[in-house]
Amino acid sequence: MRTEQAPERAGLRRELGLVQATSLAITDMVGIGPYITIPLLLATMGGAWAMLAWLVGALVAFCDGLTWAELGAALPQAGGSYHYLRESYGAQGAGRWLSFLMVWQIVFSAPLSVASGSIGFAHYLSYLLPDLPAYGVRVVAAIFPLVLVALLYRRIGVIGKMSVVLAAGVLGGCLWIVLAGAPHLSVGRLLATAPSPPPLSWMFWAGLGHATLYALYDFFGYYNVCYLAEEIRNPGRVIPRAILLSIATVGTLYLLMTWSFLSVVPLPALLRTQYVASLYIEILEGPLAGKVMTLLLLWIAFSSVFSLLLGYSRIPYAAAVDGNFFRPFARLHSRGHFPHISLVTLGVIASLFSLGRLNEVIGSLIATRVLIQYLPQTIGFFLLRARAPMLPRPFRMWAYPLPGILAACGWVYVLATAAPRSLLFAVGVLVVGTAAYLLRASRRGEWPFGKPSSIHSTR
Repeated sequence: MRTEQAPERAGLRRELGLVQATSLAITDMVGIGPYITIPLLLATMGGAWAMLAWLVGALVAFCDGLTWAELGAALPQAGGSYHYLRESYGAQGAGRWLSFLMVWQIVFSAPLSVASGSIGFAHYLSYLLPDLPAYGVRVVAAIFPLVLVALLYRRIGVIGKMSVVLAAGVLGGCLWIVLAGAPHLSVGRLLATAPSPPPLSWMFWAGLGHATLYALYDFFGYYNVCYLAEEIRNPGRVIPRAILLSIATVGTLYLLMTWSFLSVVPLPALLRTQYVASLYIEILEGPLAGKVMTLLLLWIAFSSVFSLLLGYSRIPYAAAVDGNFFRPFARLHSRGHFPHISLVTLGVIASLFSLGRLNEVIGSLIATRVLIQYLPQTIGFFLLRARAPMLPRPFRMWAYPLPGILAACGWVYVLATAAPRSLLFAVGVLVVGTAAYLLRASRRGEWPFGKPSSIHSTR
């Protein structure tokens, strides 16, 4: 099917193809995430029932990925969700508030996401440097985002080529774990770590929801190509393929990796260690191999956070260009043509968040994203279908509307089982962001204080 090219925004360069876009999505998804959350996931589910959390997380991610694929192909503009929420709820109506809130929460959740990778990087570095004190680990985590800002301070074409090299390292680490464990895979050892039958009580379902939160954290990133839509060639074709290919690839790797860990490392050791992948390779191939794996994990952590900060920096920029966020974020670098104000701001906030605790960072990140962005976007997907039926859609959700309904139910489930402190943080971001929007809107005569002039066309 022939797809339409999105108009190219002045200054942004359309230099990313399917290979680069898929590489960025994979590096966003894998990163250091599974290597720091698998012990948490196993502890939450008491062993091999954690595989259920991977399956539930994969189902929610795939259903939500279909939503992103259709929206990304139909509205291929830098900023992704910002435009989807605006068009779904009305560009001069409630969509203006929700799109502002989406960018507002990115100023908090994007640095939280980067911070989680920075903390993981610093933890694995301490495996190679066992004499590094606790405060030294925190200092490394805080400096890491600032180093990434310096590396990303350049034009997108160079970064696209770098992403392919980084993705090769990410996949190489995953494949090493899977291939090294393949001769040792044991259904018996897997089942031995799972209570049988599963305790189908409310506590089990609450635990599964909390474990799914960790699983979704490890899946998040498949949609990041939507934030770079105006820098992707033929986005109506490339965006859906990059999203779905990355989810299928990474989901398979996560299941195989967890099975490999449970087949080789005793469960008590898995629950205690901060270095699950390093310990696993050390058991199979010796201490030197464990250190080599740790070096590769540092590469993976760097790759994922590199891609995350790249994609998220485009969101405040797109909103500011549209006049719905603070004006300085609309500036592009004079030579490199990239949003340098947005990039530096997110990097500095991420550096501060990197001083926090990993479990609190992850919980606050997921709750904030789901409450303010993912759940409203899924509902808005159905609204856009109703209010803009003639909008060209190069890709349409498979088995519509079932995946969208399942994704919405999944988001509600995650919120209902989130830690109270994480949910409180998310509600706080929502309330303060709404207050900031209303103050700004009252001064500018925008919704709900002014009369909408005209609804922005989605054609």
